[in-house]
Amino acid sequence: MATNLEIDSADVIRLILQFLQESNLTRTLQVLQEETGVYLNSVESVEEFASDVQQGRWDTVLQTVSHCKLQDETLHLLYEQVLCEMLELREVELARCLLRETSVFNQYRLHYPEKFKRLELLCNKPFFDPKDVYEHSTKDRRRAAIAQAIANELQSVPSSRLLTLLGMSLKYQKQKGMLPAGEKFDLFLNAASTGKEGREEFPVAIAKTIKFGSKSHPECAAFSPDGHHLVSGSIDGFVEVWEWTTGQLNKELAYQKEDALMMHESAVVAVEFSRDSEVLATGSQDGQLKVWIVATGQCARKFDRAHDGAITSISFSKDNTHLLTSSFDTTARIHGLKSGKTLKEFRGHLTFVNCALYLPDNTRVVTGSADGKVKIWDAKTQDCLHTFAPPLPPYMNASQHLPAINNIILAPKHGSEKDMIYVCSKTSTIMLMTLDGHAIKTWSSGKKQGGDFVFACLSPRGEWLYCAGEDNTLYCFANATGKLEHVMKIHEKDTIGVAHHPHHNVMASWGCDGCLNLLRP
Repeated sequence: MATNLEIDSADVIRLILQFLQESNLTRTLQVLQEETGVYLNSVESVEEFASDVQQGRWDTVLQTVSHCKLQDETLHLLYEQVLCEMLELREVELARCLLRETSVFNQYRLHYPEKFKRLELLCNKPFFDPKDVYEHSTKDRRRAAIAQAIANELQSVPSSRLLTLLGMSLKYQKQKGMLPAGEKFDLFLNAASTGKEGREEFPVAIAKTIKFGSKSHPECAAFSPDGHHLVSGSIDGFVEVWEWTTGQLNKELAYQKEDALMMHESAVVAVEFSRDSEVLATGSQDGQLKVWIVATGQCARKFDRAHDGAITSISFSKDNTHLLTSSFDTTARIHGLKSGKTLKEFRGHLTFVNCALYLPDNTRVVTGSADGKVKIWDAKTQDCLHTFAPPLPPYMNASQHLPAINNIILAPKHGSEKDMIYVCSKTSTIMLMTLDGHAIKTWSSGKKQGGDFVFACLSPRGEWLYCAGEDNTLYCFANATGKLEHVMKIHEKDTIGVAHHPHHNVMASWGCDGCLNLLRP
């Protein structure tokens, strides 16, 4: 199945033509149309344009069609009608000028000499007779026929399409972390105008600590793609939105100011934002899945039995219409946000599925399980396309059980590179692998005991690879060289996970010591 979206070069030219027209750059518009042979046969509303024709607003109509490429027959009908109505208003000299000096009537004279002579006679008559002009028709009928003929050759296109598409592109890049948040951006240079963090740096200190209650701790956390929010899910069922700059609860959200928090009846063990950062999905230990509107705290959708066990991960589809989840019940599933139903199930792992995510083409799904296997699935047919296990580190032997897959990260893609993934397993080594199971590169802490990785994440541009170890240490690897550049203690009790801010050199880590830490260089 083809996945490439082809854009016709003529469509790009039309976007520019519309921009030139709306900017009143008529000479440039005309030259570009003549040089390319592409014409702007569009209006903001065909219905409104047809109304202009039927109401005889000829100045507006002629200005619009001057930028269009209409059939000769249609143009002749239009100009003939304009001339006739000039005669009706006794603008005889203006009608004669139109007949003699416009390119449309010059062409008309060559192809329809008899009709042209008739128009000349009408211009020379001392009075206006509708029967002579319209013969067996009327002015209104002629207008209606011309309106229909022109409407058939035009299409309705919203205004400012070029600027709209550029805005959508920038919004998408912001959501993907490709643009810095809240800063001026130079569109031409494709760079921030001011204030951009020059390079990615690894953290060296705990800048802020969000401390949970004595009987609580965060089980999961995530930054929003737009970089505004840090959300946590805790063992006592609460979902809280934090200001990552201060480490304080975000009281600008009215529901949090009123202590009406988002919550589940059991531990919240997975959270994920939609790509536009407006929606939050949360999964609980009892298999319930909820979808929230972040701005209001309202639950927009609920799946009471999304799984028969704890939900371990959540991933939004590219268009934000589906949720992919993994679970302790050995499955991954796709749920429809519009239908409110579970639509697909991926079954084949032998034990807990710890992670599941969509591949970039959104037609395939990758899962990682405590059985030590990674599986690639067809998202539509639910067929398993590939199954593989990462190669064992040298210090492990084949007689041991395969180490559990803790989490998987999509590798940043450059140009025509194949899709690849980082696989973090319960070892002290993380691997970059192809989707058919070939190990491309490895990063290792060097510890043979007590330092297995429990979770991993990438910096936004992929320059740093961070692995949290069971020894409560953060290992900071330079992605390009594979060198371990820095280690730091991040928790006193079991570390659960880490996440990176989409735009800034800020990380979050959370663990069983009841702390959600914010790490900075």
